[in-house]
Amino acid sequence: MNIGIIGAGYVGLTTAAVLAELGHVVYCVDRDKEKVERLNNGIIPIYEPGLEELVDRHRAGNRLFFRDDVEETVRRNEVIMIAVGTPSATDGSADLVFVRSVLNDIAGALSDPKIIIMKSTVPPGTGEWAESFLIEKGVSREQFEVVSNPEFLREGTAIYDTFHPDRIVIGTQNEAAAGIVQSLYSGIEAKTIITGRTEAELIKYGSNAFLATKLSFINELARVCDAFGADIMDVAKGIGKDSRIGEKFLQAGIGYGGSCLPKDVQALMAAAASQNEPLKLLQAVAEVNDTQLDVYIRKLEKILGGLDGTKHIAVWGATFKENTDDLRYSRAVALMEGLAKKDCVLTAYDPLAAPPITGVEWKESALAAVEGADAVIIATGWEEFIRADWEQVAKRMRGSVVLDGRNVLNRKAVEEAGLRYVGVGRL
Repeated sequence: MNIGIIGAGYVGLTTAAVLAELGHVVYCVDRDKEKVERLNNGIIPIYEPGLEELVDRHRAGNRLFFRDDVEETVRRNEVIMIAVGTPSATDGSADLVFVRSVLNDIAGALSDPKIIIMKSTVPPGTGEWAESFLIEKGVSREQFEVVSNPEFLREGTAIYDTFHPDRIVIGTQNEAAAGIVQSLYSGIEAKTIITGRTEAELIKYGSNAFLATKLSFINELARVCDAFGADIMDVAKGIGKDSRIGEKFLQAGIGYGGSCLPKDVQALMAAAASQNEPLKLLQAVAEVNDTQLDVYIRKLEKILGGLDGTKHIAVWGATFKENTDDLRYSRAVALMEGLAKKDCVLTAYDPLAAPPITGVEWKESALAAVEGADAVIIATGWEEFIRADWEQVAKRMRGSVVLDGRNVLNRKAVEEAGLRYVGVGRL
């Protein structure tokens, strides 16, 4: 098929590359002319393993094109996919300003029937609203079908996730439209769930909210482990073996971040509140995540006998997780901002990012960051940090504390180097 994808961000780019790999001709369009020019020159604006190779291959094979003309893209393609951002508004709700702008462009360009796929993460009821919006703009109801088709990508493994999804969700009551959307993913083996638009939108929000709940639960249980002298790793392992619960997302740490979980939890709470249905459980989930950093800053303060200008703290990691350059809602960044308020001397290193943070001096390597440090905090689980030479780390540090904020290190290796291992909810 010929597919037009509006939005060349994380979701749009990844989806465009994968659909081209599946044999479609894809036109990925964005209003940002400079971004489009860079993409046409082979410069990918985000880091995602495997993405650059796919984009390069299908640009060269004339199956993937980048444009800045939305209206022309709408006119020339039979399927239009909306993959623009839905950032948080000041009240936590999803801001649909970019979605509205795209729908306005579509309304002005429609001349023949189209399938309009909502790939952006949007609140429940958006598909119904989008349909009404287009009709109000004078578009005949027979000219389009709005279908919800949410994405479930994990940054760092997005290409793999797209080729090997747990499920493909298609939200529409129109059987023909559902069949067309399903055919886009021909070649991918996955269970397809066909449901209503609003149900599909809630599947997306509900999935992310549940994952956030698991993470906050295990982080709160880690606090209990600290209080009783238990090890959260053993506790999580035992809980995760229960088939009703599962092992994934039971990794205690300094909190969840990124472009999805924090934003989607807030957006779902705001959507529910608009219907007078407060989500008290999710309020607690967000509160636990917001306070998780404070717990371990206080713990570090106790171990070091205070945090002030005489203490030097090194932080390894800035991105919200490994294998991405995404800094959105990064707990590593929030950690550094919190430590900066204590007036510590702060040095930091990350393989991909060095965001400007007041009071933080960025170093060219992990070892350079720990030179003279009283403590080092692993804030992002990069493989480089997991495989660190702890003998060399010990030689460069002034102190001996290693705070494993992601519970990813080999504790034995750290302690054999003469360092003091401190984990999240660990003995």
